[in-house]
Amino acid sequence: MAERLVPAISLKDFDKRKDYITQQLIEAAEHTGFFTLVDHGISREDIEAQFAISRAFFDLPAEVKAKTPHDNISNNGWEYKAQLRPSTGTYDQKESLWLQRKSHWPSDEDVPHFKQSTTEFMSKCAGISDQVLSCFAVALGFEEDYFKIANDPSQPDCLTQLRLIHYPASEDAAGTWRAGSHTDIGCLTLLFQRDGEDGLEICPGRESHTSFAIGDTFTPLPAETGPIVVNIGDMLMAWSDDRLKSNFHRVRAKDVGKPSSRYSIAYFNQGRRDFVLQGPLKKYPPMTVGEWFAQSVARNFGSQAKVAA
Repeated sequence: MAERLVPAISLKDFDKRKDYITQQLIEAAEHTGFFTLVDHGISREDIEAQFAISRAFFDLPAEVKAKTPHDNISNNGWEYKAQLRPSTGTYDQKESLWLQRKSHWPSDEDVPHFKQSTTEFMSKCAGISDQVLSCFAVALGFEEDYFKIANDPSQPDCLTQLRLIHYPASEDAAGTWRAGSHTDIGCLTLLFQRDGEDGLEICPGRESHTSFAIGDTFTPLPAETGPIVVNIGDMLMAWSDDRLKSNFHRVRAKDVGKPSSRYSIAYFNQGRRDFVLQGPLKKYPPMTVGEWFAQSVARNFGSQAKVAA
């Protein structure tokens, strides 16, 4: 498979340039499934501040991090090397903290200003998501605010999550899969990275989501602080009657030497549990977002399935 470029799309003067931005987003979503956003309104300083909050949490002793325990039902909380990838048959070499607005949060005594700063960061992510999803909604023939309503994080049934991720440095990590090949189950993912902490590889141009892209060409996507890497999830692919592409991606440690720590932050737009999901062409039967998640998680993880409550 030929490598494809991941376009950078500017959100500058969004209201004035919305038609042109929509054209760029649709082109990227239909053919690549990945794109980066620049001029999105979250400053480099704000991104670095959130990474500092994340690192402060992951630097805590395990027994302190465990005060925010992972819950298999809600899929919120701290987990360590706990995600088994069917694509590799091994556990991802990372730790992460899953958060929702309604979930249990780390104490400000352990990480000062954690909840306030992180909640504000989540709100900024939601605003950018609303802009992108409003473009997709119009292009697909929905009302402009359709996906904004469907992904409203202020509603009690919203499954949207923020995930703080840390891939620890390790002498024996060289050449390993820090995160095995996978697609995102949800609607739309915003990923923040840090300068020099590479490892993300993407497989753009996939025509279906029925394999793990084994044997296909993966393209490294260098990590930068500032641009947001955005990808379409399986849910939005189905919601668009397969017009928008959900593509495989993975994180691989460099083959030589001791890999350094890698930090990333992912904002997963995952819809409201009771919202009915169906594309404009009705290619697939209607189902609630909750039903979609239950089926998708079971299909992707089997006995390892975790369904957000």
